[in-house]
Amino acid sequence: MERLSIIVVERDPDRAVRIVDGLRASGDHLVTVIAEQTGLARRIAEQQPDIVLIDVADPSRDVLEELALMSGPLERPVAMFVDRSDEQLTRAAIEAGVSAYVVDGLHRDRIKPILDAAIARFHMFQKMRAELAATKAALEERKIIDRAKAILMKARGIDEEAAYALLRRTAMDQKRRVADIAQQLVMAAGLLT
Repeated sequence: MERLSIIVVERDPDRAVRIVDGLRASGDHLVTVIAEQTGLARRIAEQQPDIVLIDVADPSRDVLEELALMSGPLERPVAMFVDRSDEQLTRAAIEAGVSAYVVDGLHRDRIKPILDAAIARFHMFQKMRAELAATKAALEERKIIDRAKAILMKARGIDEEAAYALLRRTAMDQKRRVADIAQQLVMAAGLLT
């Protein structure tokens, strides 16, 4: 495992020491312990860690709200270790961006596999979010190109294929993307109507 910058959120000093020892046993990581949970989002944003481990015996809504602020919009993997949980807290933790939600606390021998799983899950969801964003952008571009074709078809009395060919030729002449030319045409048509 590569060297990671890890923030551990733990109020109890003895538990914090056990966690840090477990992390150091799994690799040469830069570990910072934060004992106070208020202002968590700001403090984590300042340090920009690779991963955040939160160990709480009894998770509260306040911790989850701080977590939502800290990870929005899901900037880093977060592993949360709790001693007990219920369905609502589990759902709130996942919605807040937790990559790994582990019930029954944190045990030294489980740290590395949970870190690995949290990081892998985070990267998988990050990839899915990027693909979804790209798909949405492509769909929006397709809609704009279709509107631009409709404008050209009506204004020039040409068919759809000719309208697209005109957009493509104009884009090539100007060394720009078809979607950019289509956007300009749609905007210009909007100003004229």
